[in-house]
Amino acid sequence: MKNGTSPRKSPRNKRRSGTLPDKRPGSAGNIHPAETLKSSAPDVVRDGLRKAIFDGDLVAGTQLRQDELASRFGTSRIPVREALRQLESEGLVTLHPNRGAAVSSISLEDVLELLEIRIGLECRALKLAIPNMVGDDFDLAAEILRGYDDEPEPRKWGEMNWRFHETLYIPCQRPKLLSMIESNYGHVGRFVRLQVSMAAGKEQPNRDHWAILDACRAGDAGKAVKLLEDHIVQTQKSLMAAMRRTSGRAFAVSN
Repeated sequence: MKNGTSPRKSPRNKRRSGTLPDKRPGSAGNIHPAETLKSSAPDVVRDGLRKAIFDGDLVAGTQLRQDELASRFGTSRIPVREALRQLESEGLVTLHPNRGAAVSSISLEDVLELLEIRIGLECRALKLAIPNMVGDDFDLAAEILRGYDDEPEPRKWGEMNWRFHETLYIPCQRPKLLSMIESNYGHVGRFVRLQVSMAAGKEQPNRDHWAILDACRAGDAGKAVKLLEDHIVQTQKSLMAAMRRTSGRAFAVSN
């Protein structure tokens, strides 16, 4: 995945939305020197901001002040400006003349279209992955699903859901396709993860996951891909139902 990392995250302290881990020298969140050597300063800032946005630590509308970011990432404002331009090209940041940068928002229609893109990308990856799957892949996916079954905190379900899907797609051995899937999933997840989790619960989604995994074990690519498509379509339906029940307020909160 991007920069050799995986969305499999270790537990992190709860932080107020709109804040970033402190990356200044001497702080607990200081960047390791080896990380700085591997990546250029704009890359470090870009990746840190992207992760904070996808994790929900920086919500839509949050102002991104260059001097504050430069201080937190231990760099000058030049790499920060370059990182913000790159994130603007990804649709994550909006640059306003004379007003600086802010985390971008997105419409419900855009999210529904991104879910359509999920179907295209992920169904292709799964079809390519199944012939390459081995016992370890199935065992890891099953371990994730058992943890998902036992997890009571809805805010953690989205991460576990991603870990399961990622585990199934990695054997496709298509790095560019996997990168596109991760990016698209992140765009969707930052807006809909919690409200879909609350609306749909986890029982039916996890039944879907087990059925997909069983089809993968059996080597039945056609069945697995159809189950995956139906699974993502159900996410669309759950999102639209949540919006109807709240007259769009839940979506506005996530933004």
